[in-house]
Amino acid sequence: MKQTVGIFAYVATAIVCATAALSAQEAPGERLPVARMQLDNGMRVLVLPRPSSPTVAFVVEYAIGGVHERLGTTGLAHLLEHLLFKGTTTIGTRDVDAELRLFEVMDAAHDTLLSARGARSRDTTEINRLTRLIATLEDSARAHVEANEFDRILTRAGARGLNATTGSESTLYFVELPSNRTELWFVLEADRMQNPVFREFYTERNVVAEERRMRIDTSPGGLLYESHLAAAFQVHPYGVPVVGYMADLETLSRRDVDEYYRRFYGPNNATVAIVGDVDVDQVRAWVEKYLAPIPRGDEPPPVLAREPDQRGERRIELLWDAEPSVRIGWKVPAALDEDAPALSILTSLLTGGRTSRLHRRLVDEDRIATGVFSSLGPGWRFPQLLTIDATPRAPHTTAELEEAIYDEVGRLAREGPSADELERVRNQVAASSIRRLQSNLGLAFQLTQSENLLGDWRETFRFSARVRAVTSDDVRRVAATHLIDSNRTVASLVRSGATP
Repeated sequence: MKQTVGIFAYVATAIVCATAALSAQEAPGERLPVARMQLDNGMRVLVLPRPSSPTVAFVVEYAIGGVHERLGTTGLAHLLEHLLFKGTTTIGTRDVDAELRLFEVMDAAHDTLLSARGARSRDTTEINRLTRLIATLEDSARAHVEANEFDRILTRAGARGLNATTGSESTLYFVELPSNRTELWFVLEADRMQNPVFREFYTERNVVAEERRMRIDTSPGGLLYESHLAAAFQVHPYGVPVVGYMADLETLSRRDVDEYYRRFYGPNNATVAIVGDVDVDQVRAWVEKYLAPIPRGDEPPPVLAREPDQRGERRIELLWDAEPSVRIGWKVPAALDEDAPALSILTSLLTGGRTSRLHRRLVDEDRIATGVFSSLGPGWRFPQLLTIDATPRAPHTTAELEEAIYDEVGRLAREGPSADELERVRNQVAASSIRRLQSNLGLAFQLTQSENLLGDWRETFRFSARVRAVTSDDVRRVAATHLIDSNRTVASLVRSGATP
């Protein structure tokens, strides 16, 4: 099963463009017949009937992610994402009591192992013995496991796209099913919410550690991304990788994961979207039967860290035997700020398609880059980065790319975009809005994330009106205000022995 860490592609543009103020102009999506249910345990359930095809998309979003973790336990939410596919007290097991007895023994051995690793005088022989003991015990526990049973049940029922994704501020679990299997989803999800068993824990922890090695430690692009965020966010947890630091992944315990889940993954921290061929009254009955009895958990730990004002450009270089590239990031406000729509238009003007300013200049005209992209992130709730990624075309350098990028940004800050450029971006936004209405799963993502982040599922449908209200002066102003030298962090990947 493939898990993805990062920004959720389905609705990133919509979320980024949203602001807290409501638009007086009604957007087409606001008229969708969404039924909203607020349960006594705090869970919010959004149901959108769409009978055009006999399928249903299900999305559960927990408002918990990388920013809620603490140093020493980074990567918890992502590891949990993997483990929640391992089954429950009734699914994925032949003898859960036998499993739990073995868990106690191997977890005690793990505690002893951590003590041995931290001892002033490390006993390598003892460390190796305990490591082998844990592996042996997990093999013994595996004899009681029905591997991948959760996945098999759904697959036999016709499921598509069973997966999950962890981001900085939330974690989503999702699947599509034939509409006549809707109650099955309620049965399985309610069981998973209340009775998860974190079996094959140490094996799965190794899987996540290997994922980190592949995506970051041995990937020049991944390491550049992580290093750039760490340089830009020196206090705020946006600077900490969602996948976690390796030192933490190697020490996380089953107890850490279990306590974190029991506290923060309660229904009061969950939003559910159900979109497809369903009857609202029948869904309401299943909600009351399966989800309403689940007890509340704790509220997520507050994110109190605030990144201090940056008072000068920050630069880092990574030496690697790989093709050079550069990441340039400017601090910009959060997605709820009044400047967010103009910033979203600004990113589209710079790299939104082949006619955008930077693509046209760097790739087509000057031919000094093979590609250029921009994004807003890594999250939305807190001040973020507007980032431009570019890769030079040999023999050109990252320094040449920077010069051209800063020239185009400076022009926008002085002159603003033309009327034609603004209209092109508006047309892109309109087309994107229509595409989002075509997919049950895309709509389910949008509903949960809009409700979770903005408190109202309608908000991301209102962004079109806000974008159309952005003027050339608005774009010029946000570029001149935020995209300045002292607010910039630059990370370059330089081939070993070469100059940037």
